[in-house]
Amino acid sequence: MAPARRTQGREMDSRPILFFDSGIGGLSVVKEARILLPGRPYVYVADDAAFPYGAWEEGALLERMVGLFAELLDTHRPVMTVIACNTASTLAIHRLREAFPDEIFVGTVPAIKPAAERTRSGLVSVLATPGTVKRQYTRDLIRDYASRCHVRLVGSENLARLAEQYMREGFVDEAAVRAEIAPCFVEQDGRRTDIVVLACTHYPFLVNRMRKTAPWPVDWIDTSEAIARRALSLAAGLPPANGEGGIVDRAHFTSGAPAPALRRLLSGFGFQF
Repeated sequence: MAPARRTQGREMDSRPILFFDSGIGGLSVVKEARILLPGRPYVYVADDAAFPYGAWEEGALLERMVGLFAELLDTHRPVMTVIACNTASTLAIHRLREAFPDEIFVGTVPAIKPAAERTRSGLVSVLATPGTVKRQYTRDLIRDYASRCHVRLVGSENLARLAEQYMREGFVDEAAVRAEIAPCFVEQDGRRTDIVVLACTHYPFLVNRMRKTAPWPVDWIDTSEAIARRALSLAAGLPPANGEGGIVDRAHFTSGAPAPALRRLLSGFGFQF
């Protein structure tokens, strides 16, 4: 990657922003970031060799991520890294910050605080992967920001895979989506769930199907824009981006041999290989 340089008395920076996810979920964050953070190259890393993260034992996944990031940071030299994955963030972001103290990491956490502020019924559901549901990090967010609400944690075994299927093939079994979201809908003392937090960056790609198959309307909270805004606020303290000479966004797959549909999908988002 080209180093920072000076132009007209100001230091310019052409280092990329690195976006990391287990699969294609992080593309929901990339879409928002391109609006707010133009002018920098992006590197998208899909850890497709390890997808889905929900099936991993915590210790093994944490060890994998620290080792993987040692390689990724050395190879790509990003100006900032966005962990566009709730499972990875709630498990590993504190460990990554300890292991790489000179790097800037932006995490993705369930939007429990805004959900608690917005709910009228007091019934909120957090739709996540099983890994995010069982993290103490998630339970601490509920304790700190939603103690006055009834928060149901719903760990979906299959929704991330269904989102990947939909993005690759343009088709998803709506009955399967309905089954995965059904536990989110609670009726209690004449009140109903009115907010569902999408606590996985894969899930926004299925939100239209969720709306269609839900038993009643709710507010679906997607954190992609909030993540991009956090990245924007941190970028304010960095040297300005050098967008001269054209910007090339690149994708990296940890498997080394991604499925053709996955390559086509990333190409459609403007990434080269």
